[in-house]
Amino acid sequence: RSCGLSRMSSPWGFTATRALTAGLGSASRLAEHLSGLGVQRPLIVTDRGVLAAGILDGAAESLRRSQVAFEVYDETVADPPADQVHAAAGQARAMRADGVVGFGGGSSMDIAKLVALLASPGCTQPLDDMFGVGNVRAARLPLVQVPTTAGTGSEVTPIAIITTAPGTKQGVVSPQLLPDLAVLDGELTASLPPHVAAATGIDAMVHAIEAYTSHR
Repeated sequence: RSCGLSRMSSPWGFTATRALTAGLGSASRLAEHLSGLGVQRPLIVTDRGVLAAGILDGAAESLRRSQVAFEVYDETVADPPADQVHAAAGQARAMRADGVVGFGGGSSMDIAKLVALLASPGCTQPLDDMFGVGNVRAARLPLVQVPTTAGTGSEVTPIAIITTAPGTKQGVVSPQLLPDLAVLDGELTASLPPHVAAATGIDAMVHAIEAYTSHR
């Protein structure tokens, strides 16, 4: 008991997403969420599987109804390489995006975090200089994360993981990566293929076990 109290009395901090909205159909109000952040030209970062399954349709329709000029980057793959980050950031700069939406699993949301930094006007810091803890100097564009799986928790963490070489991953850890808003819509996860739902559910459970048992 004394050991447990000793650990609990040690100083610690908790930082998470600035705002979170949850509810069935909440992703279909994406235009409303972006309007609250002053975003009118967002880049949506997702993957082809999400598009093919029609999971983005409701959110995209809300943007069309509100005459929001959005574009979609859909080349995301699992464990995304740095080339995808640069390609998505290039698309965001070309369209003069004023906000970024990560719509999908952890890979799409991680790319979205870095695009929000790299495509921000006046950003001169290269991605290679951002790797590590607390190295980000750039401001970012408004960022909204819409997870479509239950596993990664990327929508509430200040971390982005990128594959930088075969078998090698590097992370960017910075408070700037925490989004302005996370939109949790159970309707999106309900349409997942069974094997994806099972895998991401186990992922979420393991995260919870790790948090409960860790001494740090």
